[in-house]
Amino acid sequence: MRPVITAWSAISPFGFGSEAFRAGLRGGVPAPASAAGPARDVPRRLVPDFDARTVLGKKGTRSMDRVTALSVAAVGELVDRPEAPGTPTEGPAPGLVLGTTGSVQSTMDFTRSSLDGDRPFYVDPARFPNTVMNCAAGQCAIWHGLKGPNATIAGGRAAGLLALNYARRLQVGGRAGTLFCGGAEEYSDARARLHHHGQGDPDGTVLGEGTAVLRLEPDGSAAAERGGLAEVVALEFGVYKDAGEIPALLLRCLRRALERAGARPTDIALVAPGAASGPEQAALSELFGHRSPTEVDCTSLIGDLAAAAAAFQVLAVLVRAEDDAVLAGRLALVTAVDHDGILGCALLRLYPAC
Repeated sequence: MRPVITAWSAISPFGFGSEAFRAGLRGGVPAPASAAGPARDVPRRLVPDFDARTVLGKKGTRSMDRVTALSVAAVGELVDRPEAPGTPTEGPAPGLVLGTTGSVQSTMDFTRSSLDGDRPFYVDPARFPNTVMNCAAGQCAIWHGLKGPNATIAGGRAAGLLALNYARRLQVGGRAGTLFCGGAEEYSDARARLHHHGQGDPDGTVLGEGTAVLRLEPDGSAAAERGGLAEVVALEFGVYKDAGEIPALLLRCLRRALERAGARPTDIALVAPGAASGPEQAALSELFGHRSPTEVDCTSLIGDLAAAAAAFQVLAVLVRAEDDAVLAGRLALVTAVDHDGILGCALLRLYPAC
């Protein structure tokens, strides 16, 4: 059984909603970057004019952090669509698999409040849920009545692909029907500081934020039969210790994915890499040789979205497929490498644009 992507939503530095992301990607001009705030040496690309209380209303948002608000809003974009499938009368209820590590800013702020208050226990209990990694996914389920499986998957830049694989396993095992699956990341000064100190020296990375969500239907279901955007053909992952291992290990993942799909490198028409250079590109060059498929790049346009990066790469593939009828029926490849040792890839078979 192979999941079918039937719809998607996005909140990105290009703006709110899928149309803003389409227009920004097609325009090819990077979203505006700013460098204000305490972490002035780290440029950033933020979701413009996003405020939780304005988008979601005042009720239930007083203590909601940014990554949770972005997630709730993006999932709502899919759940509230007229063509979205309702809760089934029988079988598994709709669920959610979200790739994220939560909010490092919320965790640091809550910890700080226990240290600088008059007593360690003088903290705001309403803000404690924000320190838990699965807060965003849990709030999405509560807000939108998603009573099926609810999972949070960490994995850095590969989190979106890991979430996709988890969702696939749920559907293959008969534990889920409709699933909303994606990645979420917020920008914060705490994240910027961690990135800066983790790299040792400023590396020119422009940090971004946003949420990308896919609607997945089991292959053969009525919703999938009504029309899809792409089929998830294969997913493969690996773990490395040293950066020098990345090209060979990623290449093995790519070849395993092709073997699982019964395909050859020449069958891949589109590639969405996580990085435009470095060891990731070395593995792709080895796989394709002198025949390089078309590449679609969103990282240079919206910034490093960390846990949401791979999910946005999938969206970039889907947008490109909308614009090129020749890609129908061909394979697209998405690759992701996280600096903490996880890498992976996904093969998607693109459907004709409706």
